[in-house]
Amino acid sequence: MIRMPGMLLIGSSGRNSGKTHLACAVIKNNIKHTDIIGLKVTTIVRTEGKCPRGGEGCGVCSSVEGDFSIIQEEGKEKGKDTALLLKAGAKRVFWLRVMEERLKQGFEALLERIPKDIPIVAESNRLRLVVEPGLFLMVANSSSSVKDSALQVWHYADRIIRTDGQEFDYSSNHIVFSDNQWLLTDSGSIGVVEDMVKWET
Repeated sequence: MIRMPGMLLIGSSGRNSGKTHLACAVIKNNIKHTDIIGLKVTTIVRTEGKCPRGGEGCGVCSSVEGDFSIIQEEGKEKGKDTALLLKAGAKRVFWLRVMEERLKQGFEALLERIPKDIPIVAESNRLRLVVEPGLFLMVANSSSSVKDSALQVWHYADRIIRTDGQEFDYSSNHIVFSDNQWLLTDSGSIGVVEDMVKWET
C-alpha cells in the first residue's frame, strides 16, 4: 500500500454522481493557500471484447497502448472532467488510464511527474486498493445503481457524501488542506458507512 497523506481521494457509487463537481469545489476553496495537483484515474478491466465502462465507442480503453497511459490536461477540450479540474484552479492535472492489474505500477509512474510536497485531489474508486490517502470520501447517489468498484472500497471511506445529482448533504467548505494534511473541519464526520448494507442487497 502506498501512503499518500497529501492526497484527497474522491470515489463515487456510480457514474455521473457529481464527484468532479465536488473535487472542483474543493480545489477552488483551497488554492488560495496552496498549489494543488488534480488527478483522474480510469481503471480498465478486461472483459472479453465488451466495453468495461458500459458505453460504446468512447475510445478510452482501446486507445491505451501497453499497461497504462498518462496524459497531462491542457484545457483544450472544455467539459472534460480533467479540463474542469484545471479550470477550477489546479496547477497541473493528469489523467491516468491503466489496466486494473497494473494500477500500482501506473500510479508509481505518475508520481515521478508530481512534486512530492504538493497536495493532490484525485478521482477514483479502485485507486484506494493500492493507495492509502490522507482522506477518502465517497459520493453516493441513491437513485443510481452501485458500481462494483464502489463496493470494493466503500468500507474504507472516511465520509459518505450523499447527493441527489444536484445538491450535496455536506459542504465542500469543510474539506480543507491544513498543516500538510486533508481535514474535515466539522465534528462527527468520520465513519458513517454502516448503511451501505442496504445498497448491497
